[in-house]
Amino acid sequence: MANTPPPVPGPDGDAAPPLTDPNPAATAPSTPTDDKDEVRFFPCQSCGADLEFHIGAQRLKCSFCGHEEDLDHEDGGIAENDLESALERESERRSSNRDRVAEGEQGELSEIRCTNCAAEVTFEGTLTADECPYCGTPLQRDDVHRATERLPVDGVLPFRVEREKARANLAKWVKGLWFAPTDFKKRGVQGRFEGCYLPFWTFDAMTATRYTGQRGDHYTVTRKVGDRTVTETRTRWRSASGKFRRFFDDELVLATGGLPESTVDKLEPWPLATLQPFSPGYLSGYLARTYDIPLKRGFQTAKSRIESALRSDVKRRIGGDVQRISSMDTRYAGLKYKHLLLPCWLLTYKYGEKRYQIVVNAVTGEVQGQRPWSAWKIAFAVILGLAIVGVIVYFAQGN
Repeated sequence: MANTPPPVPGPDGDAAPPLTDPNPAATAPSTPTDDKDEVRFFPCQSCGADLEFHIGAQRLKCSFCGHEEDLDHEDGGIAENDLESALERESERRSSNRDRVAEGEQGELSEIRCTNCAAEVTFEGTLTADECPYCGTPLQRDDVHRATERLPVDGVLPFRVEREKARANLAKWVKGLWFAPTDFKKRGVQGRFEGCYLPFWTFDAMTATRYTGQRGDHYTVTRKVGDRTVTETRTRWRSASGKFRRFFDDELVLATGGLPESTVDKLEPWPLATLQPFSPGYLSGYLARTYDIPLKRGFQTAKSRIESALRSDVKRRIGGDVQRISSMDTRYAGLKYKHLLLPCWLLTYKYGEKRYQIVVNAVTGEVQGQRPWSAWKIAFAVILGLAIVGVIVYFAQGN
């Protein structure tokens, strides 16, 4: 969660807020993970089998003997990292590692690349999936390679929704689809859910905005045009200007291109208030997609959303019936970021000759995804709609 917002311009608004945190030492920036971090295995203290994260218990649990253990969390809670210093380090790493190629080595943090959609996922301990959760292509162990240097994970939302509950929610979702093929609704979606953590960036920013524009208020004028009386709507314009501050907390941006952003956005809201400090144990038994959208590009996306929200704020402050914005000058301060892993159940299924993807929020149970459409049902609805309009027009003309 965000720290206390830093100081911003006073009531006179003359001093623009600094672009750096006034107290950079308050939050130490995260350092990149080392390429040589080892894979973490979690052997059961009772029988020696691998422990996996158990959703119901919210602990590591052995599926053979039932032994449970608590997860080890890093001290210090969830860090809010300084964005500007992280962007500088990212630029330096990109320059120095431009031609670096990571080779696979046994016993290290590993990634596996899908040969079909090029998705890369990292895993801790035993890899449990035998096919890509994004496109359904079988995963080949030969495609495992050493993980590249990445910014560390700051927080994680653990899985809360069991696989069976996700499937039940999916069945309800299918039954509620409009214009879906009848046989599809009867048969439902067939396939195996894979548990996967998706990477996200969150950004915090204090903004101070000055604006100028015009406020338009509508009024009516009645005048004679020949034998008719015509009422016209006109607009009276007057100048408007002002300044305001707004703090943006945890602006969430998907950090991978492996899934449609529009689909993942519909899984919101995520209960970020329940974030936990990262522990490798949460990944035991699951895949975790590594970010392929760098921090800088993620911030550009967040900044675009922030500016869109500020434009809406400016129009609301100008008021009136219509608004014109002549200028907007926004200064940013206290820029922070976090790297998060949020849990999903992913399923790829086939209907006809096409493949579709389903994503379930593994904390709230929200279901979103791709679905087939029935052409004849859509055509029938269009014809019925035109017929109803025709009847209405017929009786209206008769009256």
